[in-house]
Amino acid sequence: MRPFIIVGTAFALSAVAGCSSTPNEPSLTLDTQKSPEAYTACLVPKLEENAFRPTLSQSDRHYKIVMPSAVAADNVIEAYKASSGGKVFVYQRSLLAHGLLQAARDCV
Repeated sequence: MRPFIIVGTAFALSAVAGCSSTPNEPSLTLDTQKSPEAYTACLVPKLEENAFRPTLSQSDRHYKIVMPSAVAADNVIEAYKASSGGKVFVYQRSLLAHGLLQAARDCV
């Protein structure tokens, strides 16, 4: 029983370390015709349907959605104003964030 616990703990720690080792590189980058406001208005309900707990913050040119994670760094989606709509960066840092990337793509 004890070797199983040690192996399980080592695996969990390596998975968490792998998720947070490159926090500044997005998992997905998208271009959209929508403004950041319209994009996040589409995305937030989809995230809530997938049991994420999104928190939205905004400035003049930037919207940020943060979804807390108990086992890794927070998952983050940022939408910026661009000349032809918006630019979206998705940072999926948790292996348990199933549906996050698909929801981001669905709202483009």
